[in-house]
Amino acid sequence: MALPRAQSAKIIMSGSDLQRVVDRIAHQILEKTSGATGTVLLGIPTRGVPLARRLASRIHAFEGVDVPVGSLDITLYRDDLRLHATRALGKTELPGDGIDGRRVILVDDVLFSGRTVRAALDAISDVGRPSSVQLAVLVDRGHRELPIRADYVGKNIPTAQDESVRVSLAETDDGVDEVKLTGGPR
Repeated sequence: MALPRAQSAKIIMSGSDLQRVVDRIAHQILEKTSGATGTVLLGIPTRGVPLARRLASRIHAFEGVDVPVGSLDITLYRDDLRLHATRALGKTELPGDGIDGRRVILVDDVLFSGRTVRAALDAISDVGRPSSVQLAVLVDRGHRELPIRADYVGKNIPTAQDESVRVSLAETDDGVDEVKLTGGPR
């Protein structure tokens, strides 16, 4: 019986690359939103939350604007709950002024099928009525199953269905900042 081969892993974004991408997205948000006025960043757990905080920090560093940051748990809105093991509920934490009438930018690490974003849109409708919703992602790997497109993309990485994009962030992954592509042809 043959043993399975170890999956190959290729680093596609180092820590410094990741920082440059976050800086670029922050600049794009400032540009597209006229200085981030009336904007709220909502991170989708797990890695979207620290990415949202990093974006807010960079926006503040560039323009001195304080953009409120929150988190949006989408667990109960997922369409695959019955297909996977039970998940722990995350936190939904909205900024003190809420999201009503404000531009909400959802922040996530990887955009793949679009199902996570669909769940986030459902979750948003239960916590407020924003004036608009945009999407910022670190990596867009394609393979959409729903008609969803990101407004701000750090890097487009064409992938095969059997590959995975693994984002590691210092805040959640033992101090490591990188993006790896794993899997692929055996």
